[in-house]
Amino acid sequence: MKTDTTGAVLVPADTALRLRERIKPAAWTAVIVLAPFVLYGLFLSAYGINPIQLYVTMVKSAFGDLYGFGEVLIKATPILLTGLAAALPAKAGLVNVGGEGQLAIGALFSTWFAVFYLNQAPAWIGIPAMLLAGALGGGVWAAITAFLKVKGRLNETITSLLLNYVATFTVGFFVHGLLKDPGSFNWPFSPEISPALRLPVLNGTRLHVGFAIAAALAAVVWFVLAKTRFGFRIRVLGGNRLAAERAGFRLNAMYFWVLVAAGMLAGIAGMIEIAGIEGRLRPATGANYGYLGFLAAWMAWNHPLRLMLTAFLIGMIGVAGNSLEIGSGLPSSSVHILMALVLFFLLGAGRRGKR
Repeated sequence: MKTDTTGAVLVPADTALRLRERIKPAAWTAVIVLAPFVLYGLFLSAYGINPIQLYVTMVKSAFGDLYGFGEVLIKATPILLTGLAAALPAKAGLVNVGGEGQLAIGALFSTWFAVFYLNQAPAWIGIPAMLLAGALGGGVWAAITAFLKVKGRLNETITSLLLNYVATFTVGFFVHGLLKDPGSFNWPFSPEISPALRLPVLNGTRLHVGFAIAAALAAVVWFVLAKTRFGFRIRVLGGNRLAAERAGFRLNAMYFWVLVAAGMLAGIAGMIEIAGIEGRLRPATGANYGYLGFLAAWMAWNHPLRLMLTAFLIGMIGVAGNSLEIGSGLPSSSVHILMALVLFFLLGAGRRGKR
């Protein structure tokens, strides 16, 4: 160890440079993580609320016990699946904002089959059949966007977004009509599905196996994109459409089936909401999960495995929003400001990393 005349330790220039290169990314990551909470804390302070005390309460509500942690995973499950429904087309250069409608139609299809065809079926037949029905519903709804994309040359962003509203009215039509529970006292919801068709839950919580299904599907999407020939073709198409066309790729067929596969993922989210949480179809089943999934996909830069983390983060903020409303008097929707700040900083970090 070398020292100067004053006894101070001398660090070699190359060692100091390596040390600085290691510290700088860690410091930047810390800024990205903490800055949204600092800014949101200033927002809370402007309303006379102690941000530190409120943050502690929010963390306890999400991680203080097994029930709270289960609630975070419950919220993260449909966000993860609708996020995959946005991330997969994004790899092909498409923008699918239709996860909201695809989830709703998936919930409609799975409820229809559960009420009219699977009411007496055992769990080992009924639950997989419901899952397939949900995937079918989401895929059929996404196929409308895909058809308009490849045949009508319409922008998939606009069509998928507008179809969300059509899906909401479609679900409303059925829960007010053919699927309406006769014993609902005129409330618009379907009959309750058979208890055998409900997803198994962890004792002491509402956490069901749907989260494991969503995590497994995220791993499958990652594997397909990263390790298969079809995934390579998707990434080439998203990176350079002209190169994919010159390589002989069937662009329209790829666009069509990628969008349909994305819709199937969102449709499975609808099935999980019915079989895992709701037990019956309502007009607002799964509301806003499609948009939150799109947000999570952007935050993860459309990477399926990173999407698991961003979906968990949004789920945690969503659960903590209930504590925010109770502890501060602000509406729980004000937690969306924190979500927006987190998104902006993550997107900014991604831009900086690409320079």
